[in-house]
Amino acid sequence: MDKTVDFGTERVTPTEKTRRVGGVFDAVVDRYDAMNDIMSLGTHRLFKRVAVEMARLRPGQLVLDLAGGTGDMTALTAPILGERGRVVLADINRAMLAKGRDRLLDEGVANFATVQARAESLPFPDACFDAVIVAFGVRNFTHKETGLKEMHRVLRKGGLAVVLEFSRVRNRLLANAYDAFRATWPIIGTAVAGTAAPYRYLVESIDRHPDQGAFRLMMADAGFAEVEVQNLAAGAAAIHRGVK
Repeated sequence: MDKTVDFGTERVTPTEKTRRVGGVFDAVVDRYDAMNDIMSLGTHRLFKRVAVEMARLRPGQLVLDLAGGTGDMTALTAPILGERGRVVLADINRAMLAKGRDRLLDEGVANFATVQARAESLPFPDACFDAVIVAFGVRNFTHKETGLKEMHRVLRKGGLAVVLEFSRVRNRLLANAYDAFRATWPIIGTAVAGTAAPYRYLVESIDRHPDQGAFRLMMADAGFAEVEVQNLAAGAAAIHRGVK
């Protein structure tokens, strides 16, 4: 049995991947949001809004924003849930959570809590959330299959899992242009965040992440039904939605 996992183009132990992913986000936390805007030309904000719409949220619900980083998805979902609802912003990285908590409080968001947690061992009871949302975080799970099963476990029956993630551009010309654009990310990272390594990992992790069809099967294998896929930007990103 293979006891290693992908970290970009390398194969490392699960413990090493968890440690290295933590290091990636420790290195970029202060410039994380600015880099997202620059690398995506602002489109990540539109993609996240589409993902929230696909979650079909209602006032009063309890929602898990998993691998939520600095809280973009929490900021979008909290107003929908209202005073009776709540978002749990969970991430493995303490620095990212602190940044997200401070930002949300500054923006006047009150109906949320932060929890430091690994996706593969969520500290929540069975069937407690109405929806689980992950935006550009599944790539960084140490064990994607286990993380998806945990998402399924903590969802109530009929609850929705919505995963927004980088995916595959199928058109060859567009794919070539996209690859050329991605090649600039480490250069931009050096200029804006003062480091290139996290953005080399980002590009490599996108290439290693399963494509739309393979990830759809992974969600089905984790127990999700009615899994559907919505491509964005010709497939550069995709939203997968499944029902428990």
